[in-house]
Amino acid sequence: MAKKYDLVVKVGEYTDGQGQTKGRFKNVGVMMEGDNGPYLLLDRTFNPAGVGGNEGRESIIVSLYEPRQDGGGQQAPAAKSGGYKSRDLDGDDVPF
Repeated sequence: MAKKYDLVVKVGEYTDGQGQTKGRFKNVGVMMEGDNGPYLLLDRTFNPAGVGGNEGRESIIVSLYEPRQDGGGQQAPAAKSGGYKSRDLDGDDVPF
């Protein structure tokens, strides 16, 4: 079985109910490791030019995370999009 990683970018910030600023993150695809090497499946609606916070840079950070597992060993439920599971993450889920 191929190994899978979620591809995640920071797309903004918000203020939570306690007044703390948190990051808003978007799952933009997956990276799979198959028998013939790694490959990416990107959400076709994702536009890297729309990712803010990188003024003066020509690149963005795309982080890789192993998909979450729930207590039963199955992947946690998430909205289905583009043939892969995606989820929006808040600032507590991503360590940057």
